[in-house]
Amino acid sequence: MGIEGVSRYGKAALVTMAFDQRFAMVLVGSSGKGGATLLRRNYGEAVESLTGGEYYWMAGNFLKYGASEATFGSGNPGQIPVDSNELIALCAPRLTFISYGIPEKGDAHWLDHQGSWMATVDANRVFVLLGAKGLSGPGFDLGGDYHTAKMPPVNEGLLDGQLAWRQHDGGHTDAPNMKYFIQWADKFRAEPE
Repeated sequence: MGIEGVSRYGKAALVTMAFDQRFAMVLVGSSGKGGATLLRRNYGEAVESLTGGEYYWMAGNFLKYGASEATFGSGNPGQIPVDSNELIALCAPRLTFISYGIPEKGDAHWLDHQGSWMATVDANRVFVLLGAKGLSGPGFDLGGDYHTAKMPPVNEGLLDGQLAWRQHDGGHTDAPNMKYFIQWADKFRAEPE
């Protein structure tokens, strides 16, 4: 059984996959902050946005990291003890596909595609540690750590491992990646255990 979602439902799909072992695969589409994008990275959508207008998406304890004034003082994203790389890692070694579109077609810059890529690269080591094949594709080398690893070109996904990444040339949707997700998932489901 698998799960997928885009935007706030991408966040929900990732959290569900991380904490519910009944799911064997996930397609996380354009999830941004609170999903696959690093919360502590100072780019794009701010934690303050999630704790203000969209606070109902998060647990109550999360609200303190976006508080400018509160009885306990002010809080900021740098104080968050965990980040999305660890959320992605909680999905390992199960099939996890991170999907984004491009800003030019409506997958907004503030989603921080690079921050999601960085989190995915860092989570890769947990997939490998648990015996899964991590981010991999023809002629691709991660080349270093998550700070320096180059994001693959648009429409050239890393689909050879149980952790996958693909940025399509569409907008705020995972529809252009759906056929790649199905082919990728079928490949792993067909392999003997």
